[in-house]
Amino acid sequence: MRITDVTGGEAAARDAVRHGEREGTGMSPAVPRRVLGIRLRRLREAQYISPREAAEAIRVSPRHIEDVEQGRTGCALRDVADLLTIYGVTDESERAVLTALAQQADRPGWWHAFQGVVPGWLHNYLGLEQAASVIRTYEVQFVPGLLQTREYARAVIELAHEEEPEAGIQRRVELRMRRQQILFGPRSPHLWAVIDEAALRRPVGGAATMRAQLRHLIALSELPQVTIQIMPFSAGGHAAAGGPVTLLRLPESELSDVVYLEQLDSACYLEDETDIEAYRRVTDRLVTRSMPPDETREMLRTIAEELPEEEPAPTVRRFLRG
Repeated sequence: MRITDVTGGEAAARDAVRHGEREGTGMSPAVPRRVLGIRLRRLREAQYISPREAAEAIRVSPRHIEDVEQGRTGCALRDVADLLTIYGVTDESERAVLTALAQQADRPGWWHAFQGVVPGWLHNYLGLEQAASVIRTYEVQFVPGLLQTREYARAVIELAHEEEPEAGIQRRVELRMRRQQILFGPRSPHLWAVIDEAALRRPVGGAATMRAQLRHLIALSELPQVTIQIMPFSAGGHAAAGGPVTLLRLPESELSDVVYLEQLDSACYLEDETDIEAYRRVTDRLVTRSMPPDETREMLRTIAEELPEEEPAPTVRRFLRG
């Protein structure tokens, strides 16, 4: 059986392979992982094979089959080869395309070098963030991570990890700085960030750190691939007031958007089309109710000017750390 008999998307699979080849060792496994999952699920369903039957055939759990088909994890090359045989795929060129996808999907992302400071629930998001063509985000308490200065990022990280040794804090800061490189690469996504005024009025890290952060936002907002808007207090209540929301769009047309909702020590990924559409409407309303980019830059300057020039006395913790 040829893949086109089932999906009509042979070109998309080949494009995903070429996408990975162009990116080389620094690429995100998210796109090939998700394309592979879609292909395997459609092939399985075309043969009327249940996830449990597929799992039993290659001696894995049904949950593993589900994770592979949802693009949450890669799949061993031997298992992919066995599944293709079970699903009746005999065309060698099609098997080669899917094998190449499996190789790229199982390749670790650069963030695996930060093991120990990257929780398990964040790995999937980092892969999606690196692969996304559009990132739409709303933040109510902090400046979005992709837009943070090093000093501001450190102050935010210390709030959640105040008991962690200095080496761990530094690694977390380096991870956040490394993530930001996607904004300046040849295939940078369009980042559309709506930031609640409350996050900008809260002087995280002190007045000097916050002033530098606000000026950093002004500079980034001038980039063609970055759009920043403020949700002002004057807008009143709105649909996303309950917490941060990120909506990621992946470059392959057959891949659906992903909604990412981060909590204190976990995260939720919404991939049902009904949920995604609901959050698309929410983010659309956020954009229309927020200040336009030009007015946002003026307000950022105003908030920066209103910050006091003198820093408050250092806290005991900062004093002890030198």
